[in-house]
Amino acid sequence: MGSIGGRSALPFLGAYAMSKFALEAMADALRVELAPFGMHVAIIEPGTIATPIWSKPQRTVDESPPEATELYGERVAKFRALAAARASAAVPADEVAKAVEHALTSPKPKTRYLVGPDAKRRARVQKLPDRLRDRMLTRFLFGS
Repeated sequence: MGSIGGRSALPFLGAYAMSKFALEAMADALRVELAPFGMHVAIIEPGTIATPIWSKPQRTVDESPPEATELYGERVAKFRALAAARASAAVPADEVAKAVEHALTSPKPKTRYLVGPDAKRRARVQKLPDRLRDRMLTRFLFGS
């Protein structure tokens, strides 16, 4: 089980993205290693899914060290506001379950399953040249 975060890292989520990028690498390696034995390897890459993570209390910017609040406070607040707004359009967890079921039962499963419209959008944005992608993300996330 991966995440679109394994293909597309966002600011303030670097550690999360690192763990998901590692799963992508493992799936790619295992897919080739296990193919001679007739085994298929697929990775599920959900975007925003309706789970309790969106209702868990988050550390506030006010709890951060003053230097961090001064440097990042406004951007973190904008990022969190956008994430909260996106949570209202989260895809039901059943959609992830359907992708998992297909991956497990198909005689020829896909290698990757993008789940949710935001995952599909981020995968397309990720194909852009790095600097262009960075500018687009900055504009979308922070309005600058």
